[in-house]
Amino acid sequence: MSDEVMEKISYGAGQHKGVTLDINAIMQMLPHRYPFLLVDKVQNCVAGHSAVGIKNVTFNEPYFVGHFPKKPIMPGVLIIEAMAQTSALVVMHTLGLAEEKLVYFMSIEEAKFRKPVIPGDTLEIHVQKMKSRGAVWKFMCEAHISSGKSAEAIVTAMIVE
Repeated sequence: MSDEVMEKISYGAGQHKGVTLDINAIMQMLPHRYPFLLVDKVQNCVAGHSAVGIKNVTFNEPYFVGHFPKKPIMPGVLIIEAMAQTSALVVMHTLGLAEEKLVYFMSIEEAKFRKPVIPGDTLEIHVQKMKSRGAVWKFMCEAHISSGKSAEAIVTAMIVE
């Protein structure tokens, strides 16, 4: 994604005031559980628009045992999954859905990985709805750590019964 495109995204700032979703609200909206629930909190969740998911990365994560034992790095596929989960929370919050429907991950486009995510990092997952048509939603996503952008991708998801 070009920086120009990303600059157009406000992530709910300014004209939109979002809500915070704690872990209890997240667990009501998503079927994922430990160790696959990859969002600890959501900030500034603006219905139909955007959100910022928070993942506190700790050394206790089960994937660090094998990825990699001497230099632990969060797998890129799990960063993408955290983006998809944050996007699903925007969908569920927008539609007022909890436990009635699921949001299935459909596609990944333009995924790029910039900086490794390691234990001790706080991963901020910024998602912005690009468009939605019926049950299909598309989001532009970026993951950030304190040293800058870690990853970016466009994810598409579908709401199912």
